[in-house]
Amino acid sequence: MVARLKVSSLNGLLPRFRRSHVLVVGDLMLDEFIWGRVSRISPEAPVPVVWVKSESMMPGGAANVANNIRSLGGGVSVVGLVGEDRWGSALLADLNSRKIQTEGILRGQRPTTVKTRVIAHHQQVVRVDREEEKTLSESIIRRLIAAVRSRLKQADAVVIEDYGKGVITRRLLEEIIPLARSMKKIITVDPKEEHFDLYHGVTALTPNRTEAGNAVGRELKTDEDFRKAGEELIERLRCEGLLMTLGEDGMCLFERNGRRTLIPTVAQEVFDVAGAGDTVIATFTLALAGGCPMEDAARLANLAAGIVVGKVGVAVITPEELGAKLHGGSRR
Repeated sequence: MVARLKVSSLNGLLPRFRRSHVLVVGDLMLDEFIWGRVSRISPEAPVPVVWVKSESMMPGGAANVANNIRSLGGGVSVVGLVGEDRWGSALLADLNSRKIQTEGILRGQRPTTVKTRVIAHHQQVVRVDREEEKTLSESIIRRLIAAVRSRLKQADAVVIEDYGKGVITRRLLEEIIPLARSMKKIITVDPKEEHFDLYHGVTALTPNRTEAGNAVGRELKTDEDFRKAGEELIERLRCEGLLMTLGEDGMCLFERNGRRTLIPTVAQEVFDVAGAGDTVIATFTLALAGGCPMEDAARLANLAAGIVVGKVGVAVITPEELGAKLHGGSRR
């Protein structure tokens, strides 16, 4: 429960957030929002007509993980790829304005991945995706590896954010994971199931229910299913922890020492789950980098997820919001 995480624990963590630096490697995206209202159905087709009132953009994918880390006070640098297009320029400008280090972001070879959401009356009407899953050339992969290598020394932790858009490849992982391990860095992974076996020896993974089920080759329905899958993945990958997100059922943390901790959701109202997984791994990793025990880091990540799903659109959280949530929970 929320009360299990002491207020004093969070108060001690906040200064350490500001002293920690995280390297985020993965698929960068730009989230574009078109905000409006609906008053009628189109005469051309049975679809709503949205009157546009405003537009906005936010970092998405691995860029949203970096944005969450920065919003919580941590230092962060990013390695990834964007296109030589207006969306790539907009994303870089946005990240730079947030004081996120972007020197490791390469440009070119393919367009920037863009997800455009049309929202009316606090509800998503439609999403339009622009992306090209073109296989990266060997020269680009070598440049990405070099960018990671040059930034690892200053990092306390590395997040590998795999959205399956092509930046996270077998070749990349075979280079950067052993390197980060040799430097004793915390390594957390938001995985795609086809790469699970390449995450051997990382600190922790944060798969959702479906990803974990696909990794073990079966659907996870019952508590016993979750238990067996978590234990199997921990043993197979020899990682320290696995934080399985279960949607409205909360989270389940599996640790290498055999402990299993069920963490109920704390969300009061759910408006939008977009980006919630990014908030989870950002908070979890930053807490681990600050020296937080894995169970406390997981509970803190659960609190953060409960806050962010109560916001419309891809959003971030602040230390003040976490503090308010924790203080409120400690009184129950």
